[in-house]
Formats: sequence, structure tokens, C-alpha cells
Amino acid sequence: MPHVTADDGAQIFYKDWGSGGTPVLLSHGWPLNADAWEAAALFLAEHGHRAIAHDRRGHGRSSQTWNGNEMDTYADDLACLIEHLDLTDLTLVGHSTAGGEIAHYVGRHGSARVAKLVLVSAVPPLMLEASDNPGGLPLAVFDGIRAGEASDRSQLYRDLADGPFFGHNRNTDISQGVRDAFWLQSMACGHRAAYECIAAFSATDFRPDLASIDVPTLVIHGDDDQIVPFQVGGARSAELIEGATLLVYENGAHGLPDTDRDRLHADLLAFIDS
Repeated sequence: MPHVTADDGAQIFYKDWGSGGTPVLLSHGWPLNADAWEAAALFLAEHGHRAIAHDRRGHGRSSQTWNGNEMDTYADDLACLIEHLDLTDLTLVGHSTAGGEIAHYVGRHGSARVAKLVLVSAVPPLMLEASDNPGGLPLAVFDGIRAGEASDRSQLYRDLADGPFFGHNRNTDISQGVRDAFWLQSMACGHRAAYECIAAFSATDFRPDLASIDVPTLVIHGDDDQIVPFQVGGARSAELIEGATLLVYENGAHGLPDTDRDRLHADLLAFIDS
């Protein structure tokens, strides 16, 4: 299996599908891995693009490092992969936590290799409530997730998959198989990595990163997202990214790559090819 070695020696796993075409790098949400994007990667590769997806450090088949489970290192690992594959004219697609990861990559490393960005159900600009972010979510929300991670993470992941992640608690038609895949991928994440990543996705302030984005950006968000509420995430990010295009999925849940697969694939392909 292909890996790239990060600056601190961590091994970062990646998939590289398709041949020719412009490259698309798909980055996954917490606490999943590259498999969360496999349907989109197959679709894009079959439509002439090179589709790449990696497991963030601590997740899936990448090294479970004790240190580096925060956004600066996630962005630097992404830069390492992009430079290793010498990707240019690249479209970066990030779901949930990875929306922050790709925005932070642009903030730290610039957009010289990037043609476009897509934020899907993404955590920017800042999830955590603060004096200068009164619309954010209370710290107690994330402390609750951390408590579940620490006490019984297997049940936490089942509760997320059976409830708010896919909107299954809203009678969304999502199969047992998809919910089982969420649990399986989540259990492959290192315990410390998953615990530390909760702070990374909730408390990192991405507003300076969004201000630095200077490439065409598509923001996609469901208006019934129970993990990253629309008004906390997509609506505000679209306001802060100059020239961004916002697509709102009516009654859309957080797990759009599965719940709205066909529509999302079509929207990604149209934007990438535009």
C-alpha cells in the first residue's frame, strides 16, 4: 500500500486512482478515513480525473502518532503528500473536519498548486462559541463528545451513525451497511488521535485561512446538518470566502457523501470541469 513519509517520520497512507486528467484530492471527516470518499473517487476517476484520498495521521492505515494530532500538522502532512505526488492544477475537496484541513493548508502553504476548493459540510470558520464567535456551539457539546470517546467510543460511533451524522433520527433512508461502514472506519482510528482531533476540528479558528483563499471555492452544506449546523458552517464560510459559490441541500444531513451521493458527485464534477 502506498505511503508518504511526513516530516516527523509518520507514514501517511493514500489511494491514487485513475490516470491522466486533472487531479482531485478528497479529504475525509473525523474519525473516518479515505474509504469515506471511495464512491466519489471511483466516480471521478471513471469520469477522467485522477482521484487521490489519504488517511489523516492517526486515522485508518496511517501512523498512530502520539503528537501532531492538530491542524498545523494535518495541513503540513497534506502539503507533504501534494509535493510527493507533484500535484498541480489541483482541486481540494474536504468533508467536515477536512474542510478545515484544506483551508488551513492554503493558509499555511498558499494556493500555488491549487486550482479550486470544495468545502462539504465543513467545520470552518469556527465551531466553538467564543466572545468574538457568539453563534458557535457551547464547549459542553464538544466535552460531551470527548466524554463519549473516552468512556465507550464504540457506542459513541454507533450512536452518531444511527442518529445525527446521516440524519437517521430524521427518518433519512440510509442503509445499515453505510452505518456499519461508519463504525468500522471509526474504530480504525487511534484512540488518542480521535480524542485530540475533537479539539482540532472544534476550536481551530479558520477565519484567517478563509480570508487567504484566492481560488474559486464551492461551499456545499445541508440545511438540516446536526453535526455542523448550516448557520455555524456553510452559511458563514460562504460569506467569508471572497467569491464563493454556496449550494444548500434542502433537508441535507451531515454525511452528504452518502446521503446525497449522486447529487454531490454531479455537483463536484460540474464544478471541477467548469
